[in-house]
Amino acid sequence: MSDRVQRARRTGILDLIYRLLFTGQLREQACSHLNLIQAVSPTTDVCQDCLVLGDTWPALRMCMICGYIGCCDDAKNQHARKHYEETGHPIIQALGRFQDWQWCYIDNALLVPRRLAH
Repeated sequence: MSDRVQRARRTGILDLIYRLLFTGQLREQACSHLNLIQAVSPTTDVCQDCLVLGDTWPALRMCMICGYIGCCDDAKNQHARKHYEETGHPIIQALGRFQDWQWCYIDNALLVPRRLAH
């Protein structure tokens, strides 16, 4: 079996695990907001809103519409979710090592960027 096939199998298994953890189901959920995604890049490696409050965060998320960086839903302040609620920007990208996924708040859809690029 080629390295490419082995990588594809591992990637597929990770996608299934992520989907099960995030949505509670193995079935892939479609996202109707992919057309909103912009070419954005992280401009910081901290949650500025948490810094102002003197708080910490376990992980960061980047808005795929405007590039805002906020803390994740496991954080006390959930700034990424609050950004979505205030702006209506539905898609976030996980930032961090081994976090190669996006999430659509509206469709409750797990998106895998490497698949979106093809």
